[in-house]
Amino acid sequence: MAKFVFDPTQLPVTSLAGEAPVPPARLTPGGLRARFAQTLAWDPEASDEGRGLLAEKLRRAAVLVPLVERPGGVTVLLTRRTDHLSSHAGQISFPGGRAEEGDSSPIETALRETEEEIGLQRRHIEIIGVLPDYATVSAYRVTPIVALVQPPFDLQPDPGEVAEAFEVPLAFLMDGLNHQRRVIELPQGAGRRAFYTMPYEQYFIWGATAAMLRNLFHFLRAKSPT
Repeated sequence: MAKFVFDPTQLPVTSLAGEAPVPPARLTPGGLRARFAQTLAWDPEASDEGRGLLAEKLRRAAVLVPLVERPGGVTVLLTRRTDHLSSHAGQISFPGGRAEEGDSSPIETALRETEEEIGLQRRHIEIIGVLPDYATVSAYRVTPIVALVQPPFDLQPDPGEVAEAFEVPLAFLMDGLNHQRRVIELPQGAGRRAFYTMPYEQYFIWGATAAMLRNLFHFLRAKSPT
C-alpha cells in the first residue's frame, strides 16, 4: 500500500484548545525546576496517533525537550528535519531518536542523539524531568526528557538530518490559544485523525512534537498538592 502523505498546513483549523496560559512564574528556570520536583496529579492527553498500535511492538526512542535560559525568557530549542529524509522530512521536531543497545536509559538516548544531531554538549544540559511516553504512528514509544539549557553554546547541526535549529518562546507554546486542532480524513474509509498544530512565524509545529508540548502544557498547569 502506498504511504499516505498529506499537507497539514492546508487543512482548516477546526477549533482552538483555548485554555488559559501557564502562569509566567512557572515558566522561569526556578519555576520549572520547582514544578518537576513536585508530584502532581494530572492526566496526559489522549492522542489519535498511536491508536491501534500494540505496546509490545513499539520501538524505544527518546527526545530532549531543551528549555533554553534566555534573558528575555525561556525558549524551546527545536529542529527542522531535512527534506530528503525517508520519514518525517521537513517536519519540526525535538532533537532525539531511537535507542541503541549501549544506551543505559532514555536520558542517555536523548543526550547522545542531541549531541549527534545538533552538537549540543552535555555540559550545557540540566535534566529536570521526564514526561509520559508518547506512541507515534511510526511505531515508536518516545520518552520526552525535559532539560534546562544554559547558554552560551555553539550548535553544529548534522546536515544529513537537520536543516536548521531554532528557538520558540516557551510562553507562546504554553498558551492554549496558540494550540490549533485540525482533522484529516484518512483514505479508504480508515476514519479520521485529529491532531494539534502550533504555527509560529514560518515554522509549522504539529504531530508528535505538538502533542508532547501539549503534555508539557498540562503538566505545568496542574494544580499543586495542598
